[in-house]
Amino acid sequence: MERLYIDAAAIDFPAVSVIRSRLAGVPVEILDGPSAVFRCVEAASDPIAAGKRVLYLAVNRGRFLRPCPGTRNYHCCGYQILHVGAFCTMDCAYCILQAYFHPAVLTFFVNHEDLFTELSQTLAERPANVRRLGTGEFTDSLIWEPLSDLNARLVSLFGAQDHAALELKSKSTAVDRLLGLPHNRKTILAFSVNTGAAIRENERRTAPLEARLAAAEKSAAHGFPLAFHFDPMILYPGCEAEYEEVARAIFRRVPQDSVAWVSLGTFRFMPDLKPIVARRFPASKIPYGEFIPGADGKMRYYKPLRTALFTRVAAAIREAAPSVTVYFCMEDDAVWREALGFSPDEKGGLARILDEAASRVCGISI
Repeated sequence: MERLYIDAAAIDFPAVSVIRSRLAGVPVEILDGPSAVFRCVEAASDPIAAGKRVLYLAVNRGRFLRPCPGTRNYHCCGYQILHVGAFCTMDCAYCILQAYFHPAVLTFFVNHEDLFTELSQTLAERPANVRRLGTGEFTDSLIWEPLSDLNARLVSLFGAQDHAALELKSKSTAVDRLLGLPHNRKTILAFSVNTGAAIRENERRTAPLEARLAAAEKSAAHGFPLAFHFDPMILYPGCEAEYEEVARAIFRRVPQDSVAWVSLGTFRFMPDLKPIVARRFPASKIPYGEFIPGADGKMRYYKPLRTALFTRVAAAIREAAPSVTVYFCMEDDAVWREALGFSPDEKGGLARILDEAASRVCGISI
């Protein structure tokens, strides 16, 4: 971290003192709003890279808990986003956050008592649509482990109730500080996975696949439920066999009854992302695949190409782990029926399918 920026409105929150102590030696600047951070980042030759090298501590003045916006015309999983921060220290070529935030600056919200008040109240009300929550939508869930005790507090909170599961999703291996906590199987440690070739070409500063699987194995040994996300899958010659092998490797390392779900999703992107990838990752081939606009306006691989990949990888997962729930992230009925043999609506909807998986693996009441 090159510089720590602290919003003046955030200076007195306890989380700020903790982070400052753990970033001793990093220059600190107190600001009245984010404008100076934005100007500094935007002046850099690569503003996105610059935004990953600084940290802005701020107060979230909106809601912490938000429903996933989903995508029209595709099945959405009904996930609830716990909004703890934004952006990421890792640097993936395909990352949508490069085009989503303007500018993109690593940000962490420090008014944690407000977060826990809102979250505790929601959990006490036991709404039927708040059964699966996660912090990995706008940031990586575990990059904050060296700096903050937020995840530890979340794990303990969820461990003390019985009707909702927290998912912490990451491409890192930073699980050690969580392993001894009273999680009561209500926190799912989820790992984004890809082939070795895709990781080397497109996922800078992430843990290698073998390290992620080792962290998953360690987490399962401490009783944590797991999840794996093949997302985004990248099409290239020979990728099908490599993705099948990743699926087999997972279940050579972890027992299937510890896995809540495995998601599959191919690379899809807003058109604005393509020139960013081409400029920042000149060696990456992903902007030059065969894409067409999807029903949501995002560019997607041709449906027959992604369906063929899904079918093979889903079959490999089913062969290795027949009891594990497999689902698609933002796909339509035609893809579901061809690759898995059913539509989510035939089983009560995708949210219901995943709630039942969380009930079976995490023990939540539904």
